[in-house]
Amino acid sequence: MKQDTYISDSKSKLSKFNELFSSLKAHFFLAIFLTGLACCLTMHVLIFNDYEERAVAVRISEMQTQLRLLSNRLIKYNYLQDTDDPVINAEIDYLSNFNNGRVIIINDDLNVIKDTYEISNGKFIVSEETVNCLKSGTRGTFSKFDKKYGAIELVVPIVETKNAEGEDVTYEDDTEVVRGAILLCISMDPIRRSLTKLSRRIAVYEGVIIFTIICIAYMLAQKLMKPFDKITTDINEVKAGYTEDSIEVPTLTEARHIAIAFNSLLRRMKVLDDSRQEFVSNVSHELRTPITSMKVLADSLLSMGEDAPIEMYRDFMEDIGKEVDRENQIIGDLLTLVKMDKKSPELDIKSVKIENLIEGVLKRIKPIAMQRDIELIFESRRTVTAEVDEVKISQVITNLVENGVKYNKDGGSVKVILDADHQFFTVKVMDTGVGIPEDSLEHVFERFYRVDKSRSREIGGTGLGLAIARSAVLMHRGTIEVDSKLGEGTTFTVKIPLIIATEK
Repeated sequence: MKQDTYISDSKSKLSKFNELFSSLKAHFFLAIFLTGLACCLTMHVLIFNDYEERAVAVRISEMQTQLRLLSNRLIKYNYLQDTDDPVINAEIDYLSNFNNGRVIIINDDLNVIKDTYEISNGKFIVSEETVNCLKSGTRGTFSKFDKKYGAIELVVPIVETKNAEGEDVTYEDDTEVVRGAILLCISMDPIRRSLTKLSRRIAVYEGVIIFTIICIAYMLAQKLMKPFDKITTDINEVKAGYTEDSIEVPTLTEARHIAIAFNSLLRRMKVLDDSRQEFVSNVSHELRTPITSMKVLADSLLSMGEDAPIEMYRDFMEDIGKEVDRENQIIGDLLTLVKMDKKSPELDIKSVKIENLIEGVLKRIKPIAMQRDIELIFESRRTVTAEVDEVKISQVITNLVENGVKYNKDGGSVKVILDADHQFFTVKVMDTGVGIPEDSLEHVFERFYRVDKSRSREIGGTGLGLAIARSAVLMHRGTIEVDSKLGEGTTFTVKIPLIIATEK
């Protein structure tokens, strides 16, 4: 039992830990912190390297000056021929000790005549820097900085200058002759000690900067997340049912977009909820009306008793039968709408010749149209074969043509025009009927909506035909539009793709 509790607590802590580090606040904080840390480390490396390069350059410049002075004195006192001069030897030793390095004097035959470490005296020395220095014939120097061994190697030529008369001149440049070279090798330890001190100082500054960055990142993360936390609180209040109003829109752009989108969704949900309530109310009314009529008719017959004429019985029973048929039609249309309102309604897609389909619809409706002397006209501007659900498209055209007949004038006409391009086929149903008022055009596809409610009983229908037609068209990724002028007629335009892109 204790082990299960421990495992449960561990999972809970792990879940909280994962939630914390997967939050936007943590990501924002880490982004600022890591960016600041990367900048600090980059600056550290750049400052460190720049200081090292400058320190080495200054050190080399100082040594070049000292070695040039020594070179002049070596020529002046003829040290290359006489290495026993105590003054020059003392200067060389001092230079070596002062710089904590090694000084080697080399003649023009590459022989070592003086080594402060007394290791290479009398030996033949060959190095690339020394050879280049002796061959250069100028006062140029050669230096090398070896980071691996922490040493600076500097080679300065020993130059003798002669005037036109062949006399030795040390400080005037007439004719230069390289007599040898001075090789100085010094340790980088002093520079490295300075770099270590600098690095520690920089580390202290970096610590202060990083701490400041952490504080700033935390405060910015808190400030950034405040609008999102407020949105979350407001959404939870809406979810709990405490309020149905729109949430407050913050000033932060991203949070404002979320709030606006949620308010839009909230309004849409409210519209859908109102629509659902209205639909339920309409369904209740539409279903109750035939039942009420049947009850009134039945009660009337019962109240008459056996004295009621047979003709009256027959008339009442015919009326009851009509109301039953109307009730059955309403229920059938409702079931059709429910099927079409499914999230993934099924379509029986197959290749259909649209001309044949329309001709079949007009053939079925023609007897009804002939009763009022209404002419049905079909104009096919091109042969059309499309991948559609034949039953549903037939239902769409049937509803539109039937409406054209129902709301037409005696002796009028209903014209159906079929056309197509490379992507869509279009069916236009035009009638010469009573037309639809402009303020009703946007409502004609709503369920149970009737333009002329006073004639609904006389004309018949359920008020669901256009809603069913619109749903069927949308299932085919098509569009349906209406255009009408009161007293002149109405035109419905259906546009459907020739091939429906089915989702796998």
